[in-house]
Amino acid sequence: MSNLRIFAVNHKKISSLHINNMCSSKIRASLKRLRLHVLLGRNYSSLPGLIGNDIKSLHSIINPPIAKIRNIGIMAHIDAGKTTTTERILYYSGYTRSLGDVDDGDTVTDFMAQERERGITIQSAAVTFDWKGYRINLIDTPGHVDFTLEVERCLRVLDGAVAVFDASAGVEAQTLTVWRQADKHKIPRICFLNKMDKIGASFNYAVESIREKLKAKPLLLQLPIGEGKTFKGVVDVVSKEKLLWNPNSDDGKDFERKPLLEMSDPELLKEITEARNALIEQVADLDDEFADLVLGEFSENFDLLPAEKLQTAVHRVTLAQTAVPVLCGSALKNKGVQPLLDAITMYLPSPEERNYEFLQWYKGDLCALAFKVLHDKQRGPLVFLRIYSGMIKRQLAIHNINGNCTERISRLLLPFADQHVEIPSLTAGNIALTVGLKHTATGDTIVSSKSSALAACRRAEREGEKKHRQNDEAERLLLAGVEIPEPVFFCTIEPPSVAKQPDLDHALKCLQREDPSLKVKLDPDSGQTILCGMGELHIEIIHDRIKREYGLETYLGPLQVAYRETILNSVRATDTLDRTLGDRRHLVTVELEAKSLETSSLLPVIEYAASVAQDLSQASREAIENGLHSACLQGPLLGSPVQDVAITLHSLAIHPGTSTAMISACVSRCLQKALKKADKQILEPLMNLEVTVTRDYLSPVLADLAQRRGNIQEIQTRQDNKVVIGFVPLAEIMGYSTVLRTLTSGSATFALELSNYQAMNPQDQSTLLSQRSGSS
Repeated sequence: MSNLRIFAVNHKKISSLHINNMCSSKIRASLKRLRLHVLLGRNYSSLPGLIGNDIKSLHSIINPPIAKIRNIGIMAHIDAGKTTTTERILYYSGYTRSLGDVDDGDTVTDFMAQERERGITIQSAAVTFDWKGYRINLIDTPGHVDFTLEVERCLRVLDGAVAVFDASAGVEAQTLTVWRQADKHKIPRICFLNKMDKIGASFNYAVESIREKLKAKPLLLQLPIGEGKTFKGVVDVVSKEKLLWNPNSDDGKDFERKPLLEMSDPELLKEITEARNALIEQVADLDDEFADLVLGEFSENFDLLPAEKLQTAVHRVTLAQTAVPVLCGSALKNKGVQPLLDAITMYLPSPEERNYEFLQWYKGDLCALAFKVLHDKQRGPLVFLRIYSGMIKRQLAIHNINGNCTERISRLLLPFADQHVEIPSLTAGNIALTVGLKHTATGDTIVSSKSSALAACRRAEREGEKKHRQNDEAERLLLAGVEIPEPVFFCTIEPPSVAKQPDLDHALKCLQREDPSLKVKLDPDSGQTILCGMGELHIEIIHDRIKREYGLETYLGPLQVAYRETILNSVRATDTLDRTLGDRRHLVTVELEAKSLETSSLLPVIEYAASVAQDLSQASREAIENGLHSACLQGPLLGSPVQDVAITLHSLAIHPGTSTAMISACVSRCLQKALKKADKQILEPLMNLEVTVTRDYLSPVLADLAQRRGNIQEIQTRQDNKVVIGFVPLAEIMGYSTVLRTLTSGSATFALELSNYQAMNPQDQSTLLSQRSGSS
């Protein structure tokens, strides 16, 4: 079993999410305009490629070759046009009959009622479709900062990504966040400059912001023909062709591709030739194989270089993440989406081109990652799996390493937003939707059996010994779990009556399995249920879903900020616990010292004096650490978690026969005593704030931020707008969206992200403590 720990994915973080009961939720939105040609229980060998009205059969290729699969995500700042781009992609690939619109609330991937009402994407919907012989699994991720975990969760199972930008705004706050997340997971990406038709759109400005703010090297594969109202098409720099969309076409399917000629477009041809030569030089600098080709055969005349050779080199450079291809268009006006689809298949990697080191240990056995759980009223939990190796079939028994349990997949589906098509099997590289896994939670590793996991484990260990690697390094090579951020807001939630409490508990368990960033705990003093979330919108959406999906009218208490506490000096304390239970005497005496840490650490750093460490058994050590961790959960000032402390155990005397629970209790009580004696400090969450505002309203916005204890770092100019960048305490920013709307007549936008926890000044701290003591 200890070997299996190597494979367990962030076991401690998500063990609380293993829930036995079958959950039922999930609104089934009526996508009436969707007509899927579903071939169930038929012979899969002779499938029609196309059926009436050019709508493809989802079964045209049940298991395409792995080289033809693309697992991609669409990521961006809120309102850059991700969902609209997804809708156009689905329309042109033939899987929807009409164009959905976010403003009309009839998009495919925004299928929750809250998403349609608010016009934002909350859950990442997975959609499967084909394009020119390629199978594309597309995941639409949210851009709102409260749902960063959804983005993180999906990026881990992608092989490539499309970053969508608003061409008039360039790189925005949330773009930076998702770009950093993609860097962390080493995901190759291409950029799509959307909204080229918008007033104020600037191709050059957006490209420059990618270069400056993201520190990326843009490869200009397209140039726009016109900007703003004059935008009518794009020029393909690689093939020197112009793509013009028919202005009379309603849906953008009708466009023509013409080669640029000296006679008809002399100036444009000259500009594109220069851009192509610059692109060739740029790629040659980054790719040695291409540089040899260019310097050898085509050094005299770059025009003779075939487009295919350049495309292959751009593919290699994109995979190496040394540069990013840039395309442009307007999803809303149906321009530039088909070339984007071509670029996805041409430049982004197939699953076999991504190097996942852990796959070598499995030798072709099943290895998959559960990256999302949804609940369906009829079918119970639906688990999205990314298959890394092996094959999944329906009625297959699988082993969940994290939960250490075996379950059976009853049905296997291909995801089409909330329309699902049943299939018999799926191979490596695909994304599957499974029915029947009742104990699997987000971030779990799925294998074919316990023996398969142990065999893979032994291979990893043997390799580790050869390379003199530590076990924990072998752990790093296996599937990494979702890093769940700490919540910053909390509030109490109460059912309408005591009789409904079990229903509320059940609803919250289901929602926690779907969304691990939602934490639920019980207040030990009042017995109330406390919701902890990533922001105001996050908690509001959860409250809304409990009402809509579970029919519970719950009451939320006022939103509170998740403060932390620490100490400023070094203190010692001793404690003795002496109890006789039955005929056993439990006696523990402990002396410890707590002091502040220079570096930030959520968990206490525990050290043992030499005299204590040598006689300590493993069971006693675990009991001590459990006691110290539990004492740090509730600080002496606000009952908030204590961080940045180092604890040294100086002496410990344990009477023979004393239980580990008594050791934990004594150590915990002793640390609480020490914390009470120390000089205490409250730490408050500090947010990175970025406000985009027109010049006319800059002064009132700055004056308002000054009242909110804001610290302005810089004010940038973004075309006609000013961008205010700074820090502001979270406590001061509650309800800020309404205030900002009022101050600027609805013209300003803002983005927030947790920066760090910082010490409150003494005056603010005493104000907060007197407020708390007054309210209690």
